[in-house]
Amino acid sequence: MTDTLLSIRGLTKAYPGVVANNDVSFDIGVGEVHALLGENGAGKSTLVKMIYGLVKPDTGEMVLRGQPFAPPEPRAARADGIAMVFQHFSLFDALNVAENIALGMETPPPMRDLAARIREVSETYGLPLDPFRTVGDLSAGERQRVEIIRCLLQDPKLLIMDEPTSVLTPQEVEILFQTLNKLRSEGTSILYISHKLEEIRTLCDTATILRLGQKVGTCVPAKTTARDMAEMMVGSTLHTPERAGRDLGEVALDVSGLSVPSPSAFGTALKNVHLVVRQGEVLGIGGVAGNGQDELLNALSGEVRSENGAIKMLGDPIGKLGPKARRGLGLLTAPEERLGHAAAPDMSLTENALLTGSVRENLETRGFLKWGAAQDFAERIINAFDVRTPGPSNVARSLSGGNLQKFVIGREVLQNPKVLVVNQPTWGVDASAAASIRQAILDLAAEGCAVVCISQDLDELMEISDRFAALNEGRLSAPKPTQGLSVDEIGLMMGGAHGMEVAHV
Repeated sequence: MTDTLLSIRGLTKAYPGVVANNDVSFDIGVGEVHALLGENGAGKSTLVKMIYGLVKPDTGEMVLRGQPFAPPEPRAARADGIAMVFQHFSLFDALNVAENIALGMETPPPMRDLAARIREVSETYGLPLDPFRTVGDLSAGERQRVEIIRCLLQDPKLLIMDEPTSVLTPQEVEILFQTLNKLRSEGTSILYISHKLEEIRTLCDTATILRLGQKVGTCVPAKTTARDMAEMMVGSTLHTPERAGRDLGEVALDVSGLSVPSPSAFGTALKNVHLVVRQGEVLGIGGVAGNGQDELLNALSGEVRSENGAIKMLGDPIGKLGPKARRGLGLLTAPEERLGHAAAPDMSLTENALLTGSVRENLETRGFLKWGAAQDFAERIINAFDVRTPGPSNVARSLSGGNLQKFVIGREVLQNPKVLVVNQPTWGVDASAAASIRQAILDLAAEGCAVVCISQDLDELMEISDRFAALNEGRLSAPKPTQGLSVDEIGLMMGGAHGMEVAHV
């Protein structure tokens, strides 16, 4: 690394009520993997949006390869060699790989030529893709390959990656890192955003840390512990979740022979799922995205009905009950998709608190809503889970992803559930907030709640789960005690290996 590719000087961007970036300056070298770290709401997303031309800075400047750089739109940024792989994939399920990639190109070549180029580039970088496979049939890891290959076909000088490993197994992460190291060796620079600090230590040359919109430091990740980086991000000592000793009670959730078709043409049907969770127990369920996680949560929440006896809560069949009735009994859920499923984007936090809390928090009487009580409930969530927002009247979409996640999880935890089912509880959440959410889950279990935690974060499942099972193509493996399981073994289970036999234990 001998030259500076991109120099950022004094970038500032303010929105009503918040300064997203305040006088941020740092350099990215040619062939450097540069980490951008910070809590949720620290300003990472706004900063990379300014680099990619999605947001215009109020003040400050950027210099790319010695020339002023101020892209008015992403098309201009791409023309100057900037590519970005977003955390949320932007692919059309019904189209094939080549068609999706063509849609992202200014002047796509004939499909036969493009397909050949996709095969060549994907194999060169160790990410083989069939250009004619339908995207809806791909795993999450393969979908990410499509996004990466789409960027690599632009021959980028700077590749921005936002939480790139959140949907990958350990084996897929290793393949991705091999690809990124090859790109680095060829002189491509990478700006890497992730909350997985051990990955940062393994991959990145330098890290810039943001806190509350300001740059607060830099470090060499390989020479800095994950804990030290996390404490630089939050500006205080990091709390480590503590698992209290607890005795398991009676069976709180009993699922037997649950088979449910997927409502989506590209979803995954559940096939003869069995699981038992006792009071005070945390059952961790891992799996690569798209193997039935959403379908399992929908079946447990009541959004999708099942045979009456397939799901029992404290011995009573609830398969035919809808979500409101199940909530009344104490079975609460927090789905993966924050905007649109867990929260209504254009409704206030008070209204979103009322949507799922009306029954257990007594927020309505004879058809009339108690707005004062609903606002109090929203404020309790905001305060208890440190949700960064001006107040409960703000709409859900105004929050950063991590802060909305804290609100969604807090809303369910504070209702004192008897059974809590969560999908990706700390997805896109910084280290400090993730520790708080995991501690809240462990505290619930200590109070006798039965918890089903569906997650693609293996470290998370190892930390909080008593038993672990893996979802693969809609089938659930026999749960095993988490203690003693290796990360490699769990990764293989997630990929469908290790005898995915079903057992009712």
